[in-house]
Amino acid sequence: MSFKKDDESAAGVGSFWQDKTSVIQEARVFNESPISPRKCRILLTKVLYLLYMGESFSQQEATTLFFGATKLFQHRDPALRQMVYLAIKELSALAQDVIMVTASIMKDMQPNVEVIYRPNAIRALSRVVDPSMAQGLERYFKSAIVDRNCSISSAAIVSAYQLQVAAREVVRRWGNEAQEAINPKMPGPASTYSSGGGGLGSYLGFAASAAGYNSGRDSPSSGQGSQIVASTSFITQYHALGLLYLIRQGDRMAVTKMVQQYGAGGSAAAVLRNPYAICMLVRFAARVAEEDPNLRMMMMDMLENWLRHKSDMVNYEAAKAICEMRGVSPKELVKSIAVLQLFLSSPRSALKFAAIRTLAKLAQSHPTAVQTCNVDMENLITDTNRSVATYAITTLLKTGNEASVDRLMKQISGFMAEISDEFKVIVVDAIRSLCLKFPSKQTVMLSFLSGVLRDEGGYEFKRAVVEAIFDMIKFIGDCKETALAHLCEFIEDCEFTKLSVRILHLLGVEGPSMPDPHKYIRYIYNRVILENAIVRAAAVSSLAKFGLQDKALRGRIQILLERCLDDVDDEVRDRAVMQLKMLRQNRLAERLIGDESSYKLSALEAQLQAYVSDPSASAKVFDASAVPKISKEEAKQEALRAKNEATAKVAMAAEPTRAGIRAGEASTSAAGAAAMASVSATASSDPSRYADELAAIPEFKAYGRVLKSSSKPIELTERETEYVVTAVTHVFAEHIVLQYNINNTLPDTVLENVQVIVTGAEEGGLQEDFILPSPALSAESPSGIVYVSFTRKNGSNDFPQVRVNNTLKFVTKEVDPTSGEPEDEGYDDEYQTAELKLGVSDYVTEAYADWNQEWSAFESSSAPSAIETFALTSLDSLKSACDTLVELFGMQPLGGSESPASSSVHTLMLSGLVALPKKPAKVLARCRMTFEEESGVTMELAVRGEEQSAVDLVISAIA
Repeated sequence: MSFKKDDESAAGVGSFWQDKTSVIQEARVFNESPISPRKCRILLTKVLYLLYMGESFSQQEATTLFFGATKLFQHRDPALRQMVYLAIKELSALAQDVIMVTASIMKDMQPNVEVIYRPNAIRALSRVVDPSMAQGLERYFKSAIVDRNCSISSAAIVSAYQLQVAAREVVRRWGNEAQEAINPKMPGPASTYSSGGGGLGSYLGFAASAAGYNSGRDSPSSGQGSQIVASTSFITQYHALGLLYLIRQGDRMAVTKMVQQYGAGGSAAAVLRNPYAICMLVRFAARVAEEDPNLRMMMMDMLENWLRHKSDMVNYEAAKAICEMRGVSPKELVKSIAVLQLFLSSPRSALKFAAIRTLAKLAQSHPTAVQTCNVDMENLITDTNRSVATYAITTLLKTGNEASVDRLMKQISGFMAEISDEFKVIVVDAIRSLCLKFPSKQTVMLSFLSGVLRDEGGYEFKRAVVEAIFDMIKFIGDCKETALAHLCEFIEDCEFTKLSVRILHLLGVEGPSMPDPHKYIRYIYNRVILENAIVRAAAVSSLAKFGLQDKALRGRIQILLERCLDDVDDEVRDRAVMQLKMLRQNRLAERLIGDESSYKLSALEAQLQAYVSDPSASAKVFDASAVPKISKEEAKQEALRAKNEATAKVAMAAEPTRAGIRAGEASTSAAGAAAMASVSATASSDPSRYADELAAIPEFKAYGRVLKSSSKPIELTERETEYVVTAVTHVFAEHIVLQYNINNTLPDTVLENVQVIVTGAEEGGLQEDFILPSPALSAESPSGIVYVSFTRKNGSNDFPQVRVNNTLKFVTKEVDPTSGEPEDEGYDDEYQTAELKLGVSDYVTEAYADWNQEWSAFESSSAPSAIETFALTSLDSLKSACDTLVELFGMQPLGGSESPASSSVHTLMLSGLVALPKKPAKVLARCRMTFEEESGVTMELAVRGEEQSAVDLVISAIA
């Protein structure tokens, strides 16, 4: 239509706003005789619109509308009938006695009824049926799943997802039918796919269009008609495969067999023709490869075969799965990167965007492997799709070498003016990481940042640029003076108060140590004259720092601060008075200048939170002396470490974690998320909180203080299982306590007397003392903690390292659905979890060290030491070696040494404290490593420490 119709009927829904009261009053059209299908459809559309917009109906209102809509079953209009089913599905969760409409719905499920009604009836029935009736309807659903009509079969399978939440055992028996539904069916009548009302027909039409567009190799027009028919015919395979996984997901062996059956290249594999189903199978295979190392090689072969599939979406899904797999080697990435490289030159923006985003993520861990695509990515910098161009630039910044920096900066300069602030922030963050990677190119990058700082932009963009300059000042000393000059120019015309305050603070910290500190005073004092009260107050504090650190400037600074005593704002006046007092008292000034330490912010925050939440806090004063302090150098090292971790994820959009397979996990993801949230709430990863919790348990009072607790809980089960279990290890002087955080995700089951039986601990020198069980885990209280205590047989100087098996034992009682109470008698049951390993990291705490000084001090004092050489053949790069060693030792990497700058030679420096009863023992480790493709990583490990037992412990981590 080339014109707009202004005179629509008043009965239509042309207005986006609908009044709930008016809609409810209009519901009397359901009682008219004869029924007007058009009026009823419009009214039902209004009801659905209100529901979708979040409007709340009371139970009485929803019940009235629900049973009013059910009166329309007597009319045979197909479009009206479909709207009735949609309304029934949405109102069933709010209305009462919805089960009464079951008989009317089941009439439309009979095989002799028109095909157009049956899919809608099946989906509506799954929403209104009571879980206890699911077994009685099992025959209807089974026959519908294997129906030759694709729309009926898909409707039944999708409905099974809904029923699985409340009737899991019933749906589990439908595995054979789901497997039969995967077999290809002939397309049904055309009317099957043209059903209106938002039913499965419209969904199939959309899915078919999408599949037809994506499956063409050369252009959307090549074979599009046949592809649409094929995708529509086989869409049931996608739904059925998801249901089959949902049924088998608790059995890892069954899932593995399913992947082998449909993906190994036999006759069963040829059955799968729907690209969505194959993409889902790709994700299954990737998950199996990550969970079972023994099957990794077989799954990788399958994934590489799918790289040659005729569908682009399957090629991309397989390439993405390989690139995101943990521990993937550069050799395994070659074929998948080649596929993604082909997509970079595709005429379709969707393929280019998908490929470049995957390569950008891969460049974080394997930049050298992605370098082969640099030429193609450079061609995308001028792509008309700004998202593709932005990803291309940020990826090139991570994969390019030092020689390409100048060329990239020139290309980016012209590119920045054409993109929005959101994309500018991504580019600036990538350059921010590049500054730390190539410090010698700081002149070019600082010139670029100062240029874009003068451009127009919002707060987030300006903040990103300022943060990048801050990092260069902090970590690249050669550019400090030039960078401060650029910031001084920026605050002369800065419209953002927050940025001005931060820059003034930095000038106060860095300015006094510059060769000509007096030139910064003019810029700072201009803010006192020209800016608002907040900026003036910050400028006063910044000025005072110049007087405190430079006695030659102290007199001039006092004169400037005295002028601020007449300021109209009391905050500015108060700061000026305080700073003048400090300047006039030399002892106080020297104390402030000489204090090289500061509070550890994480510990300060934790203790302040505990103080505020304590009911008796008002009766006592906060004890600041109990807060640990760190030196400025240690704070700088922690900042550098945090920066390196942040730059590993720079310029990436928020990527969802590998949630596995969307279809088939929909019903369990919510329970798994709730379980993990509950477990996290039950057991915080803060060791200080663990100490308080253990001290409150009488059985542990005699153990003394906790020497070491795990930094974070270890997951012993998957998040989708019935019982989610995590473990925390607590080390005492003569005991080890294992804490098991257990969450029951089954709302219809109560677990009583929950215990954990630990076996294999005696082999490592541990003797079990007792078990503190959890009384009950129910829907009202699904989380609980079980403690298992062990004695260290060989005393406090022994550090047991052992793998233990864990088995949950409990009494299971089913909950009566009518009364909501558990049965009187239950039955004994058990549940096996993964192994728990006690290793070196369970006895070592991260600790900062001035490496050069302390390493030399240990050498000169003839402290205990050891040197060993190891061949780490299973590690495929220096980066993976560093990550493995940091996790294995549990020590803190120093000086950014956890990120190798070379791919062949590197030295990793580590520092930690070993948990000993009297006091923790400091230990340092130096790992000199070389890497060769043929032999892997060769490492010389040198360890020095305060105690011989501490040195031996670190060496034993590998030996």
